[in-house]
Amino acid sequence: QVQLVELGGGLVQAGGSLRLSCTASGRSTSGLAMGWFRQAPGRTRRFVATINWSGNTTLYEDAVKGRFTISRDNAKNTVYLQMDSLKPEDTAVYRCAAGMGGISTSWYGFEFYGRGTQVTVSS
Repeated sequence: QVQLVELGGGLVQAGGSLRLSCTASGRSTSGLAMGWFRQAPGRTRRFVATINWSGNTTLYEDAVKGRFTISRDNAKNTVYLQMDSLKPEDTAVYRCAAGMGGISTSWYGFEFYGRGTQVTVSS
């Protein structure tokens, strides 16, 4: 099993920035692809970003391209989501996911999931 813990959520004004982190622990985390998803109240869960093990391949949802950056530090078993130019519509619970199947834009493309961190962007 792999445990994932997200940190870094909070309340920020529109135009501001936050950096989320997701740290993996448990069995070997070597080779894990990682992803971020978000779910706003009353809405379906949506893909945000994903990154492969080596960090040289990333994918983003169109709505966050140019504003969000996913990165990772394998020495720390941690993936980051730098969120800049935040908008009220970015308000959601952000959850990270991990899996051995390579990068994916689908929630079900991963095997392990964190519990999430709340991001609230005020206008």
